[in-house]
Amino acid sequence: MSEIRSICVFCGSALGADPAFEAAARTLGETMAREQIRLVYGGGSIGLMGTVARAVLDGGGTVLGVIPQFLVDREVMLPEVSELVVTQDMHQRKRIMFEQCDAFVTLPGGIGTLEEVVEQMTWVQLGQHAKPIVLADIGGFWHPLAELLEHMRRSGFIRPGLEVSYSVVGRIEDVIPTARAVQAQTRIAVGAGLPLDRL
Repeated sequence: MSEIRSICVFCGSALGADPAFEAAARTLGETMAREQIRLVYGGGSIGLMGTVARAVLDGGGTVLGVIPQFLVDREVMLPEVSELVVTQDMHQRKRIMFEQCDAFVTLPGGIGTLEEVVEQMTWVQLGQHAKPIVLADIGGFWHPLAELLEHMRRSGFIRPGLEVSYSVVGRIEDVIPTARAVQAQTRIAVGAGLPLDRL
């Protein structure tokens, strides 16, 4: 049985131009609720953030929202969440989200979403954690990022031994199985004595 009990979802505070983005967020939330996986997210009530959180709650699941005070002041938080943590700033928010999850899933989003997932990729690259990172490549949304990372590798800026560890799935239904499979592989590797920066 998987030990993934909480997933941190990064995603946009807008719905995006493609209705498939919202549908994917809703399906992910419904699946997490059904499989009793807690959602950890940025606490917002709008866009894909609100969609995935409401889907988890509507399915009887648990949601931890982590939001900085300046966004509370703008009244964009989702008050119905199971637990809400209000932080002093964005850095504290990201640290708590990291500490409270077993894996990361990234739906389509803007520059904030990109910044969040790339930071976690960097931490994996530097051996600071080995939590699964899954890009939900709905409609090919994350394909340009994957191409950029490959370009960095070919250009010699992602060197052997410092590869960026992440998974890409095209179907939202494959997100949780992929995260579980990566976690299982990581557990085997750690059991074999491999350091985190070699996973």
